Amino acid sequence: MPPAPFLRTLSLPLLALLAACGGERPPAPTFELTATGDTILAPYGDVTDAAWLGARRFAVIAPQDTAVAAADFDRHTLRPWGGARARELDQPFHLFRSGDSVYVADWARRRLTAWSLTGEYGNALPAPDVLRGALPRERDAAGQWYFELRSAPGPDGSGNRDSATIARFDAALLRGDTIAHLAPFDLVEVVSNGRRRLERRLLSGQDRWGVLPDGTVWVARIADNRIDWRAPDGTWRTGDNLPDPVLPIRQNDRDLFLNQFDVDLRPTVEAIPFAAIKAPFEQAILATDARAWLMKSRSVGDTIRHYQVVDQQGHLVAEARHAGLGRLLALSDSLALVGEHFEGGTRLLLFRLPARPAPAGS
Repeated sequence: MPPAPFLRTLSLPLLALLAACGGERPPAPTFELTATGDTILAPYGDVTDAAWLGARRFAVIAPQDTAVAAADFDRHTLRPWGGARARELDQPFHLFRSGDSVYVADWARRRLTAWSLTGEYGNALPAPDVLRGALPRERDAAGQWYFELRSAPGPDGSGNRDSATIARFDAALLRGDTIAHLAPFDLVEVVSNGRRRLERRLLSGQDRWGVLPDGTVWVARIADNRIDWRAPDGTWRTGDNLPDPVLPIRQNDRDLFLNQFDVDLRPTVEAIPFAAIKAPFEQAILATDARAWLMKSRSVGDTIRHYQVVDQQGHLVAEARHAGLGRLLALSDSLALVGEHFEGGTRLLLFRLPARPAPAGS
């Protein structure tokens, strides 16, 4: 894909000079995402993910509302996919784009459905029994599928000690191999009704990953706060450890988290200890120029959202920020889609990415 017109990068001669002199990399530039003024009000409590459909259109998913819809900012409409009559969707929980298709994973129907960029249903891929019903999370341009596989927790939660794997399978799901390992969860022993069980510490974070069309895999490492890249030939490049402030988890963080649950469930959730500090990032999103954006954790009450932009060398090349309480959901070549929760649902907001300066002499 062509590079997106928003990152202010250093010239190659200057980078070569710095490398020759053994100097440190210069600080990454910071740029602002500016609001376009476009807003779509979605009646969904929590929009978790989105995919760019072209122009000013995005597919969004809200698992708690069992909804997938196309947000069109030119027409200012929100059109659901898979209506009640067709019943193509039951409990969608994940979506991703590959080429000219958007794929939606549905755990209730144990299948992955394919949709055109205009929202027409295509076909379905049943969850393979050999993978205990796991569904693909990515697909590359060669048609290979990528899964995140975890051990079954078991009655005492001991299976959570194992690291997850990223597995790649051919288009027919006949041959597979392991691409990468992810960090195991941060666990703590909880005693309930006289029984001991290992549970994830609340707000402890986890590794994130994705796939480029050419089969390059990137993994955002929560423990080291870096992004590693695996080239199509299998070689790995370890990313730089990224700068990050240490943010302790305070009582207002706990309260905000617990308020997401029904009153009857809160005592059960409160029995699980929280992590001591916030994870260095909450989410990672791939831009159209094949750079990864890490959405940084922030303090309660902070009205600026910060992101670190990392290239395929694992270097921090830019930092981005935007005002408001929302978070980034998807990127196009010139726009950022941000979701911001409010009492009636989620505001879908468009932010503009700054244009790259024109080359000298143009």
